[in-house]
Amino acid sequence: MKIFIVSAFLAAIFLGSADCKNWALIVAGSSGYDNYRHQADICHAYHVLRSHGVAQENIVTMMYDDIAYSEENPYQGNIINQPDGPNVFPGVLIDYKKQDVTPQVFLAVLSGDKEKVQELTGHDGRVIESGPDDHVFVNFADHGGPGLLAFPDSILHAKDLEKTLMTMHKKNQYKKMVLYVEACESGSMFATKLPKDINIYAATASSPNESSYACYFDEKRQTYLGDVFSVNWMQDSDKENLETEILQKQYLITKKETNTSEVEEYGDLSITKMTVAEFQGNQASFVRMPPSPRHPTEDAVPAPEVPMKILEHKLKAATTYNEKRKVAQAITDLMAHYTAVDGLFQSLVGWMEKNSMRWYPAGGMLTFRRELSYKTLAKERRPITQWGCYEQAVDELANSCQNLKLHQDYYALQQLFVLVNLCERGYDGKDVRLALLQAIKDHPRLCAN
Repeated sequence: MKIFIVSAFLAAIFLGSADCKNWALIVAGSSGYDNYRHQADICHAYHVLRSHGVAQENIVTMMYDDIAYSEENPYQGNIINQPDGPNVFPGVLIDYKKQDVTPQVFLAVLSGDKEKVQELTGHDGRVIESGPDDHVFVNFADHGGPGLLAFPDSILHAKDLEKTLMTMHKKNQYKKMVLYVEACESGSMFATKLPKDINIYAATASSPNESSYACYFDEKRQTYLGDVFSVNWMQDSDKENLETEILQKQYLITKKETNTSEVEEYGDLSITKMTVAEFQGNQASFVRMPPSPRHPTEDAVPAPEVPMKILEHKLKAATTYNEKRKVAQAITDLMAHYTAVDGLFQSLVGWMEKNSMRWYPAGGMLTFRRELSYKTLAKERRPITQWGCYEQAVDELANSCQNLKLHQDYYALQQLFVLVNLCERGYDGKDVRLALLQAIKDHPRLCAN
């Protein structure tokens, strides 16, 4: 009788585990050769999952796919994620490319909405078809800003991701879910937006208030090959036994190695007691990435500084007068762009001062005081609580200053803290948007649509 009970118990365990499928959605949210590293991260992630046994039909990949055969790539059809590393591009099945890499498609794929995918893309596409017994792994690599993630042509707000995750939980579309997010200010996507009771765990490359870091500059390719957080967790997965390593250990290793930014975790932390294999595949890897000859933090730079750093490297590498002149002009243009972006947000603050003068008690009398400082507003890192005010202001900026291309502008994304801080100081959202429109009119060259 005891033997029967034990056998039944073990059978239940193995049957239960057999019923549990691994699903993965991996996304590179950028385009352009300067952003090489994001697609390199995701190609590497694809091979991590496949080499550990996640079925190809259960991995959905989104990436713009303009890097491998870019004219700027001296090694056509080749993408590497570490110095002297293997080509991680071959074998990657890309489901959504070019104009299909959008926040709307991402959310539809994640939530398993085939009809929505058809509506958005004009064609059938694979989605995450997970059920109540399944585990879902999501990996995103790109730019970010306070409360948002960037895509090639638009942005994903934290509230929209939160809404999708909550709906999936209510519909019982997964058993456990893990998200690894590589982006600046990525912690702000979850700090106040990810409940602890919906069976989701998220690890982020940075806190809500800081940049993530690029790494491994390649002199031949003239770009950065990876991102510190992404490289570190994948190098760990490449060498560890994922059936015995738990998520907590991978998090702590990645956090220790990523000393450039504050790696953080959110949501249901009990999930960290589960093995990495339960989300990244439970087979021993049949492909082992060779160890990198350099530590990723040796040449790491904050993501917003990447465009300028790349140009500085190109200037050093230039051998002819014409090459040097061309790169020097690009540096001048980029610096002018930074100045223009600063000017836009300075104008915003100026208009806020003009439009919303306030009365303050002073010596028993009420007097006017101008309380706003652009430098202060740009440096402050307040947590977002006034989400409606802030998100509407971001949308206004993106829609009314389209030439800025906010979704892919490292520098402008960092300036969004000005909007955060105006909203957190209690200014009405309509006043912020009005001042923003006035500032945009002051900068027609930057914001011409």
